[in-house]
Amino acid sequence: MKTQTRVAVIGGGIAGCSTLYHLTQEGWSDVVLLERDELTSGTTWHSAAQVTNFGMTQTMVGLKTHSIQLYQELANDPDYPINYHHGDGGIRLANTEAQMDGYRHFASMARGMGVEFEVIDAAECARRHPLISTDNLVGGLWDPMDGDIDPAQLCQALARRARKAGAEVYRNTPVTALRQRKDMSWEVETPNGTIHAEIVVNAGGYRVNEIAAMMGVRHPVMSMEHQYFVTDDMPQVRDAGHRMPLLRCPISDYYCRQERDGLLVGFYEQDCRTWGMDGIDPKFTNDLCPDDLDRITDVLEGAFARMPALMEVGIKTVVNGPITYSLDGAPLVGPIPGKRNAFCIIGLRAGVGEGGGHGWLLAQQIVHGEAVYDTWGLDPRRFTGHDSVELTALKAIEEYQNEFRFHFPHEHRPAGRPFKTTPLTALLEAEGAVMTQVSGWERLDYMRPAPDFVEAHSFRRTDLHEVIAAEVQALHSGVGLTEVSGFTRIEVTGADATAFLNRMTCSRIPSKVGRVALVYLLNGQGRIKCEATLTRLEDRDGAPRYWYGSAAAAEGHDFDWLSQHIAPGEDVRLTPLTETHTTLVLAGPKAREVLSATARGDWSAEAFPWLSARPATVGIADALVMSVSFSGELAYEIHVRNAQLVPAYRALRATGAAHGLTLFGARAVESMRLEKSFLHWKADLLTEFTPFETGLDRFVRMEKPDFVGKPALEARTGANPAKRLVTLSIACTDREAQPGATVQVGSEVVGTVTSAAFGHRTGLNLALAFIDAEQARIGTPLTLDLIGDIIPAEVIAPNPFDPGMTRPRG
Repeated sequence: MKTQTRVAVIGGGIAGCSTLYHLTQEGWSDVVLLERDELTSGTTWHSAAQVTNFGMTQTMVGLKTHSIQLYQELANDPDYPINYHHGDGGIRLANTEAQMDGYRHFASMARGMGVEFEVIDAAECARRHPLISTDNLVGGLWDPMDGDIDPAQLCQALARRARKAGAEVYRNTPVTALRQRKDMSWEVETPNGTIHAEIVVNAGGYRVNEIAAMMGVRHPVMSMEHQYFVTDDMPQVRDAGHRMPLLRCPISDYYCRQERDGLLVGFYEQDCRTWGMDGIDPKFTNDLCPDDLDRITDVLEGAFARMPALMEVGIKTVVNGPITYSLDGAPLVGPIPGKRNAFCIIGLRAGVGEGGGHGWLLAQQIVHGEAVYDTWGLDPRRFTGHDSVELTALKAIEEYQNEFRFHFPHEHRPAGRPFKTTPLTALLEAEGAVMTQVSGWERLDYMRPAPDFVEAHSFRRTDLHEVIAAEVQALHSGVGLTEVSGFTRIEVTGADATAFLNRMTCSRIPSKVGRVALVYLLNGQGRIKCEATLTRLEDRDGAPRYWYGSAAAAEGHDFDWLSQHIAPGEDVRLTPLTETHTTLVLAGPKAREVLSATARGDWSAEAFPWLSARPATVGIADALVMSVSFSGELAYEIHVRNAQLVPAYRALRATGAAHGLTLFGARAVESMRLEKSFLHWKADLLTEFTPFETGLDRFVRMEKPDFVGKPALEARTGANPAKRLVTLSIACTDREAQPGATVQVGSEVVGTVTSAAFGHRTGLNLALAFIDAEQARIGTPLTLDLIGDIIPAEVIAPNPFDPGMTRPRG
């Protein structure tokens, strides 16, 4: 066995084999895979192995498309063909028009990735799958590329190709210890010797946290028992003249595909069960859990009603094995939080079907630092402090129970809530606040207009539209208050802090104490990595001090990015303050009057202009006040320690009463920031685009001697961007666009919506979208595919509300 390698991949299922193969495709041949038993001896061997194009985001569609194309190539390899039933087709059923709207949206989104789905009615579902009943059925979504594959052959084929490219595979070689050296490389200990690896990859399947424990971390991944059975041969299947399409049924929580001349039927029962919470038997390999068909009785009855033929056939085989789920159901593919040169590809609930794409994206991240797609939806750092074993179990159960039920817009499921709260959470709820969740934090979404009001989640406009309109109008004409919980806040100090931040950002950083600047950080490819507000504070111990603020979801991501760029010997210290402070936002034309009545000092526009910051006492609470706005109105961010948050809030409420102060939530902010064409991290700010493509030219200072990403950005000087981020006005009043919706010129796809909301101050139905640069001129007519209808739209000038920015300046 080798004693040194560039990358050691731990785990020989689809995740590990795909990563190993794709590393060789990216040009790294000095890579090894370590498997404790035989290849595919974990979850992979008993996988139902369905391969679909369907995904909830464009990134997921893209990686599944890569899987399908790769698997087709492997199946057609004359030297080592594998069994892949490709193009049998598959249907996702629906029994409500609301579900059908969701399918229409996903079809629009997939078109942007070159994938064609078809929305069909109930009769057409039955024509394409003759074994199903149309009772209580409205229609479905047809995926013509759907199919299934032999998982063991797939992994062996990937390992074979990786070996041919120079990789090595060591079977029966369990990893027993992982130790990180001072140079951040790893010693990987096994019974067969120790390998010194520059990089390690955790692809451990359901043993993910055994490997994680060796690194001193824990991942929010939980295993669930999952059962399916294979029927005896069925004449209806054998004599159909074609392979039966795959079926996925959110109505009755089961799926079905052809297996030889019978059917494989799997279940997502409500009475589900976690597995391995208290440890896994070391001898559990190529093994299964005991059958428990009583647990699936209710789901089976639904399957019988949908497919009566199942009541007439015997069961040949029952399989009950563990499959892994993450905290939010999406895989964790990328850098391990808080570690250097360590990556993971874990929590793959549908591993075989999409594992080809996951390994592809991870290999690109390892070799190049980024992938062709923005991978935030898969990034392990999206969980920050809300990943306990118990919470993961609750969320895994919830995801399992809703396997085929997609999230509607603004839908947040209840398991494990509330988890992260502030001292204001209960007070706000008592006043009628409906909370959303951001990176585990409870955050005010909107104020309930009546005690019995419940939002109807839909892809069409709902009665919440008028509620948000009222919140926006009250703020726009008077003054409003909200809490922004979980806002990422990092104090940057040290003698080299200024030089460090100048190197990290392409923008101008604030040079004077008490000034605030919006800055952008780029990756090595010159594309957008982070967005932050930098505030210069009073020096501490003779050294400069800054507050770095960014989106709540960016906490782990940004801390990793900053800490990994501190050079040896550089005097820079990063202190996270996210857990200790919370932000109150006071906004509206009367905001200055309320602040002046609550905090001593001169808060006039002359004494405290736009983009200023200074300490203050709000009521009796110490705070840092900043004159910044995400709403486009005069606004103040009031940063308060959690221990004094309640008195600060009560003081603002008390003085605000005389000025008609109201509460507003995140949904109103979303409407207002679209009217300003303000961008949201990981909605509109993506690693796929440069600041020039994103319309952020004014924040780039190419005259700076150096910053991360500058050489790559310079190499593009003079090149015309392929895409541009534009603001669109949409000509409809019964729906807003959803992220991922396709933008067209005629029948040609030219772009994708990133954010959208109705602008209540402008009366415009707005969206932001990346579109082909030649279509980005103001006034260009376009169309959007919104839940199956082609809606006219037009490129308009950005910042349609108060383009002169007079209101925030007061």
